[in-house]
Amino acid sequence: MAGVNRYRADLRDHRFVLFEQFKLGDILGKGIYEAWGPDEVDSILKEAYRFSCDVTGPLCASADREGCKLENGKVMTPHGFHEAWGRLYEAGFKALGVSPDHGGSGAPACVQLLVEEMLSGSNTAFNMYPGLAFGAGELIAETGTDDQKHRFVENMITGKWGGTMCLTEAHAGSDVGATRATARKQPDGRYKIKGTKVFISCGEHDLAENIIHMVLARIEGAPPGTKGLSLFIIPKYRITPDGRSEGSNDVTCTSIEHKMGINGSATCVLNFGDNDDCVGELCGGVEHQGMAQMFRMMNGARIAVGVQGIGLMGTAYLNALDYARERKQGASIERWKDPTAPRVPIIQHADVRRMLLEMKAKVEGTRALGVKLAMHTDQKKIETDPDKAAYHQGQVEVLTPLIKAYGSDQAFRVCELAIQVLGGVGYCQDFPVEQYCRDAKIFSIYEGTNHIQAMDLVGRKLGMAGGAHLQAFVGDVAAFVSKHQGDPDFGTAIQTLDEAQAAVLGGAMMMMGWSGSGKLSLIPLAANRYLEMMAELAVGWLLLEQAVIAREAASKLEASHPDRAFYEGKRHAALYFARNILPGVAFKGKLLAAEDTSATDIAVESFATL
Repeated sequence: MAGVNRYRADLRDHRFVLFEQFKLGDILGKGIYEAWGPDEVDSILKEAYRFSCDVTGPLCASADREGCKLENGKVMTPHGFHEAWGRLYEAGFKALGVSPDHGGSGAPACVQLLVEEMLSGSNTAFNMYPGLAFGAGELIAETGTDDQKHRFVENMITGKWGGTMCLTEAHAGSDVGATRATARKQPDGRYKIKGTKVFISCGEHDLAENIIHMVLARIEGAPPGTKGLSLFIIPKYRITPDGRSEGSNDVTCTSIEHKMGINGSATCVLNFGDNDDCVGELCGGVEHQGMAQMFRMMNGARIAVGVQGIGLMGTAYLNALDYARERKQGASIERWKDPTAPRVPIIQHADVRRMLLEMKAKVEGTRALGVKLAMHTDQKKIETDPDKAAYHQGQVEVLTPLIKAYGSDQAFRVCELAIQVLGGVGYCQDFPVEQYCRDAKIFSIYEGTNHIQAMDLVGRKLGMAGGAHLQAFVGDVAAFVSKHQGDPDFGTAIQTLDEAQAAVLGGAMMMMGWSGSGKLSLIPLAANRYLEMMAELAVGWLLLEQAVIAREAASKLEASHPDRAFYEGKRHAALYFARNILPGVAFKGKLLAAEDTSATDIAVESFATL
């Protein structure tokens, strides 16, 4: 039974980042975005918010309590999900950013990102089902043969079929190279697949006619490690020549996990080929390219996890804000000894305001980081200059681990702060923030733990193109610093930003030195801290950029205009982050330089004597 919607979103901030900060209007109405204008974007944002509040939001708590059920190998999703699935695809939200060639609307990626923020924020568990179908369909669209694209993509984009990504095996965990699933080639060119995959999100459900599994397996005789893996398209049901789903393909769900959160999303153990009758086809018709192909879906999934984080931290913050405005408790600090003093809304208490402002800064700064990444994707699509296109792609590469790791880490921390603002009731199921916190914890674990993101950043991304992507990122920050040094309102904060930028660049040079001087073991010790430094630099920069834009916009408004309060909020969020969080970047740089090896020096026996 659906309940009351508790989802909240700030569409004013969505419009700000799109049109005022990142100038989306400059690319609308041109080239591949010719059909899109500001009115169309605004309409989509409003409709997505309405859908999130009316359809998916009311199912969030009820689905969490009901969970999924597995009976005879079939997963039954929570009540209301089937209807919501149909309405979602009828509204066209999942095909919003898809090329018209595959039945989509061709919207800019930054618009799709904010729609996904709302869908995920209103009901993370539900939105995982169509999200995985979209990702798997997009993967086939990018790497499949023309025939595979024709047979699979549109059905997956329009919700007729679902989709998954199947990498993890119980013995291997994140060590994908240890995959044991096998593929045996058949005379007709297809393959018999055998193996077990675990932690497969949405691996079995009752929402779609069929589920298309994207599975990593090793063709018999292939070399060990990731280089020997190939990617296979494996339907749950066999597909007839005329496109109908018919008959088992020997794919069985043997169990679903009982989890801390996202209980409406079935996390499955899938067996392929128990009866030696599971048939798959090689994606793109190429062998031993499985990891390179799957990374296309994994990178999209990592960005999507960051967006999930933005969605949950955004609604957690706004729910906490609503509560703080209404809940009366305690007298003001000026009259705290007076027993006759009136009780005041808790938003008047200094520590509550501190927590709310920290939440606001992190939510709005991380949202800006996500939209910035998406705008680089949009700019790359329309760019005709190869060097500029390479710059935009390079920034996507660098920012992807930041949005996944920082967005997911901060989602949990912001949701925890929301519980703290609400106090005892925040810990109770009558209020939504305890579920938000439980749901958010998985974000830092799946689609590559955040340490994997950090190692991807320092081990691959920083050295890409000879370090050009990092240099371009730091150069963009430096250009902002140079332009606004000595600013009468933000000069001190911008100086802190400059120090943070120097620390990030210095940290990269430090790790390069470790790599070449026999201190390689220091890199995994420092990687998480370095990613956090880089993310905080990015968020601090984008918040200060927002503050400068907001000051200019406010100066053109009448004193009574309601947007003045919105713009004033941008100033305070930027200054709070610059004064309380950004200085930590330079300090963390000093911690890197200290080269502490305590964690690796301690003997295993010394952790405890049990």
